[in-house]
Amino acid sequence: MTQPPLRLRNAARDGWLILEWADGAVSRIDHARLRAACPCAQCRAQRLRGRIVAAEQGVRLRDIRLQGYGVQLLFDDGHERGIYPWSYLRDEL
Repeated sequence: MTQPPLRLRNAARDGWLILEWADGAVSRIDHARLRAACPCAQCRAQRLRGRIVAAEQGVRLRDIRLQGYGVQLLFDDGHERGIYPWSYLRDEL
């Protein structure tokens, strides 16, 4: 199991989620990329059907809720269903 990052920061103005890991690695993930890669059941089902989950380039992360094994990300387009496991944020994005 991937450990939580040492530091988690929403650089909202620039549209980045920044995670600093214990091994010194830093993940810098664009808000639109996070929204398009949402792991919720609805978004995953659309991707499995070959549909592209559209995320506007200007979409912004408005809140982060810690969930133990990851984070729930709330976007300004109203989407808030996905919980992003630490391993997904570290290894997949």
